[in-house]
Amino acid sequence: MADEQITTIGRCHMCKRTFGFTPASVMTVMMDPETNLPLGMTVSGAFREPTPEAAARSVGKLICPDCVNRAKQLKELMDPPAPQFETWQRDTP
Repeated sequence: MADEQITTIGRCHMCKRTFGFTPASVMTVMMDPETNLPLGMTVSGAFREPTPEAAARSVGKLICPDCVNRAKQLKELMDPPAPQFETWQRDTP
């Protein structure tokens, strides 16, 4: 009983659904409330070093497991593994 973790209810930042989670194992993303973008991300989707002001005002937002899985699937779709080509040997006389 002592090693059980208390389940908490929160709202996912991505899909806005309510979900139950344990605080020690939930995925969080640091968001800049001024731009509503992840910390260090630009409007064009590029990453840069965040300013100290942006880092100071950033807050952690909860992400549900369904959205984490969707993001993993999207990453696999967008970044497929490099194709493997067979090597061949030239016959020498």
